[in-house]
Formats: sequence, C-alpha cells, structure tokens
Amino acid sequence: MTRWVLPAVLCVCNMGCLLHHTGAMKGEPVDGTFLTVEGTRVRYLDVGEGPPVVLLHGFASSIENWTAVIPALKQKHRVLALDLKGFGWTDRPVGDYSPAAQAAMVRALMKERGIDKASIVAHSWGSSVALAFALAYPEATERLALYDAWVYEAQLPSMFQLARAKGVGEFLFAAFYSERGEERLSLGFYDPEIIPEKLVEDVERAMERPGTRAAALEAVRGMTFTGVEQTYSSIKAPTLLLWGREDVVTPLSIGERLVRQLPNARLVVYPRCGHFPMIEAVSASNRELLTFLEAP
Repeated sequence: MTRWVLPAVLCVCNMGCLLHHTGAMKGEPVDGTFLTVEGTRVRYLDVGEGPPVVLLHGFASSIENWTAVIPALKQKHRVLALDLKGFGWTDRPVGDYSPAAQAAMVRALMKERGIDKASIVAHSWGSSVALAFALAYPEATERLALYDAWVYEAQLPSMFQLARAKGVGEFLFAAFYSERGEERLSLGFYDPEIIPEKLVEDVERAMERPGTRAAALEAVRGMTFTGVEQTYSSIKAPTLLLWGREDVVTPLSIGERLVRQLPNARLVVYPRCGHFPMIEAVSASNRELLTFLEAP
C-alpha cells in the first residue's frame, strides 16, 4: 500500500495547475474555418441559406455532434455551428467557461458573421448555454430547440461537485477525465451497438488535445445553476424539447420539469432512445426539428 501512497501525494501536488492552450493544434482539419471572438480562436461552420440556426454541442463534444442534422437543416436554413470554448478545435484559454460566458462568445460570433437573430438548437450542457443566451439576448433569440438538456443543479454528479474545490478538481481531471471514454460514451445510448465508430475515435482524440482537461474542469466549475435555474420561467421564446425516453444521463424527469417551467415549451419523447436523439432517433427528431423551425 505504501508503494503508491507517496506517488499519489506527489501527483496531487504536481496537478495543482492544469495547463491551458491557445492557438492552432496538431491535426486540425485542413478545411476548418476559424475566427477570433472574445479573445478566443473559435472553429465554426457556416453553411446554407435561409433563416439562421445556431447549433451548440454538449459537454466534451464538438460540431461533429450534428453530423446527421446539418445536411437536413442547410437545405432551408443558414446553419452556424461552432466548437464551444474549450472543446473540439476551439481554444482552451484561461478564463470564464460558464454558460453565460459561452453565450456571450456565441453572440459575438453571430455578430461577426452578420447574424442579428437566430433559432438556437442545443444538446445536453449546450442547452444551458442556449438558455443563458435566451436570458441575456432575448431580442436575438427566435426559437429554442433543446435535446436532453443539462441545465439544473440536481443533475450534477458527485465528481463535478467535488471538482469545485481547488486542488481536488485539478487532481480528479488530471487523473481520471480521459479514463474509460468509450465506456462512458456508451451510457448515452439505448443501443450501444449503434454508436458510430468515428464518434468514439473523435472523443478519444479530443481528450488528448492540449488544454482539454483544464478547459473541461473550468466548464464544470461554471455549472452553477442554483441561481439561474429559477429564471428559466422568464424565457418567452417558443421552445421544443426533444428527449430520449431511456436517457440515463439526463432522465426524462428533467425534461418534464423543464417543460413545466418554460412558459412556451413542448416536449417530444423518443422511445428506445438515450441521450443522443440526433443519432438514435435521427429521422424522427430531424422531422420534428424542421417542422418546429418552419412553423409560422
């Protein structure tokens, strides 16, 4: 036992400060487009024509989250998708990673791309960014569509709560954040057999990019929903909630709570589906999303 105690203690001491990263990263997509907004180099995709739609991925994810959604949307909409700060190929700088800060960056990117108002479509933790956006910029919010939203304090696992403590979070994320990535990803699916191999590879490679652990920890520390979750009822934008009935990451009870709180919301539930309706229920959820976005 004593053989690993001393190395573990030294490890804790040495992990007091995880390293952040800014600038280009090895292996960047050659066709990737980048723009510096709010001091952060952001990877984005801007395709299609029509009413603007902004896509926001979830925690530890990227634009690739929407691979099966973008082709359907861009036929009638202008689609602006981005890697949020700290994820995908976007910078991992020192700074604020809260939903409000991410929302401010999204608004700045929209302005840079000449978009005044858009419908915001988000998944999981990205939904907390979408709600922060709607609260801060109601005039820029046309509609909201949220897949399996992660927006309440009660949803935070014990590891995320422990990580708020200085030093403890650094140790936990340095030591365990990239462990068992495929296993954790499988929890998000009703049928793990259908997980795209490319998604698994993308997640595993993303874990190893410089600054990823530091950024993920700051994003977790920004998940302080206790105060803001009381204000969701003030959001007036029409809202569609799309939910996997068998989701164990954000259970259906969360969707039922959120649809009661939002004054202009509707909840659609997909059977035999987990945390990723845009993958496991892609045809049905795409139809529902397009109908919602195109309604008068």
